[in-house]
Amino acid sequence: MKVQNEGSSVIVWLVCFGMLLLLWGVSGCSTEKSVVQDTPRSSAPYTSMVGPAGPEGPAGPMGAQGAVGATGAPGVGIVGATGERGFSGPSGIQGPVGATGPAGNVEVGSAGATGLAGPRGAQGARGYTGEQGASVVGSTGSMGQTGPMGPQGIAGDTGGKGPTMVGPTGPAGRSGPAGVQGVIGDTGAQGITTAGVAGGTGVAGYTGPQGPIGATGATGPAGVVDRWVSYRTFWFESNMDGLRSSDSGQVSEIAYYMEQNPSLKAGIDGSSPRGSNDPRSQDLAGRRVSTVYNALINAGVPAYRIETGAFGDAQLARDQRVEVLLRTNN
Repeated sequence: MKVQNEGSSVIVWLVCFGMLLLLWGVSGCSTEKSVVQDTPRSSAPYTSMVGPAGPEGPAGPMGAQGAVGATGAPGVGIVGATGERGFSGPSGIQGPVGATGPAGNVEVGSAGATGLAGPRGAQGARGYTGEQGASVVGSTGSMGQTGPMGPQGIAGDTGGKGPTMVGPTGPAGRSGPAGVQGVIGDTGAQGITTAGVAGGTGVAGYTGPQGPIGATGATGPAGVVDRWVSYRTFWFESNMDGLRSSDSGQVSEIAYYMEQNPSLKAGIDGSSPRGSNDPRSQDLAGRRVSTVYNALINAGVPAYRIETGAFGDAQLARDQRVEVLLRTNN
């Protein structure tokens, strides 16, 4: 009897434990499904903190133009002979750049073992969604060691000297001051005039043959224009963006000069005077620059040898002026 009672107790205990596991599994699945479906989404509208731009203020009035000074007397310029150009020294050897070291390794620690989940209780009332917490930025990993520097490469041979570039003719220099006039000497007494006897005219000799023409010398190295130099200026009619008929010759001159000097690059500057912020004036200046640009292209100047921008002297900028400058193409 004691053995039978113990066996029946074990069976009853096993049945109860199985029903408990079954109820726990069903309630767990249904609860998880309802949590996924009933999770509310945040519908708070996004509010921008940047206000609308204010209206643009009016431009101030232009000041009165000052009086033009009197033109000085033209001077006489004395241009000295151009000296010989010295040879350029070879460029130094550039040192090698060290190799970048490998990036450091980021090691992620292993996750701990997940504990056993207990039985899920009945679902309570849904609470309000809390505010989002602050983000925590992880620490930066250690930097890897720098790799060793590679050996220095062999230095290349020095390149040959380029062709000679003839620069544009510079402006005439100012004339120097006039010297002090010397004292006028006394007039000498008139001497006795004696009429001489004219000799007979000799026989003209034969003209000798012309000598041979010497050989043309070797072309020298090309000069380097290391900054923008003013070459030609175009003036436009008021509120117009078309070239004057008299300026067509300037376009041909620029194209021919650049063809003879392939190392040069042209810069087109149509900058407005300082303080001129009128959008209409800036748009008109841009169209005038485009006019000169297209004229040079049509005259045969390649597009890669033309730049547009503010290259000239800002004090010479005028609303109706477009300047073409030259420099060595780097």
